Amino acid sequence: MPHLRLPDAELWYEEHGEGPPLMMVAGLGGVGTYWLPNLPAFTVKYRVILHDQRGTGRSTRIPVESVAQMARDSVALLDHLGLDNVDWVGHSTGGAIGTCVALDHSGRINRLVINSSTTYGDVYRRKLFYIRRLLHARIGAEAYAAHTSLLLYPPWWINKHADILAAEEMRAGANLGAPAVQESRLDAILNYDRRADLPRLDVPTLVLCARDDILTPSYFSEELARLIPGARLELLETGGHACSRTMAERFNQCVLNFLSDNTDSNNQNPFSA
Repeated sequence: MPHLRLPDAELWYEEHGEGPPLMMVAGLGGVGTYWLPNLPAFTVKYRVILHDQRGTGRSTRIPVESVAQMARDSVALLDHLGLDNVDWVGHSTGGAIGTCVALDHSGRINRLVINSSTTYGDVYRRKLFYIRRLLHARIGAEAYAAHTSLLLYPPWWINKHADILAAEEMRAGANLGAPAVQESRLDAILNYDRRADLPRLDVPTLVLCARDDILTPSYFSEELARLIPGARLELLETGGHACSRTMAERFNQCVLNFLSDNTDSNNQNPFSA
């Protein structure tokens, strides 16, 4: 399988489909396989690029310094693939990574989808992540993965998909780095705060979240949409943090419509003055 060799790590990646390049970037779990249920809808039109972030999956499992570092990793992958720019769909931490790429690496993102993401690590999130740290360090990856399911999915979806979740939790536990590595990823997103910079984000942006998301509550998405010039906000009534999976048809159509509506030969933000 293809790997990108960085000075201090290797990043695993893969590509699916043909067409304009589209990066689909996972959340805190960090593995590209998060998007496998959505691939059939997107590979009809796009060349989809998935990767495992540093510290997770098939990439080198070393601690992470910051979201900005993971953004630089992503830009290195674009350079490796010979891509000047891409469309970007980022879930949770993947949305924060995409925001950093758009802000710090001008011209590399044409259109940005920020799905179920955050603006900063508030008191609520810090309390929640404290519990996650304890579970991983003191009980183990199995408990961490089981708790993650409760954070990702709404009760109605969990009740309908018990068998799927059992297998998914086994995979998720196996993809985790050691507690110190995963704690570094928790710290990276808790310390992420680009609110002061968001008003200068100049690419067409869709912010999408479910109202019953308990991991990144919808008030974060509302703040993102308020601070990013011209951003569209789409709030689903249900779907939880993983609404891209639990409401896949609605999610896919919403994102595909946004990407299609904002295709423009000059790759400029049609919402900007």
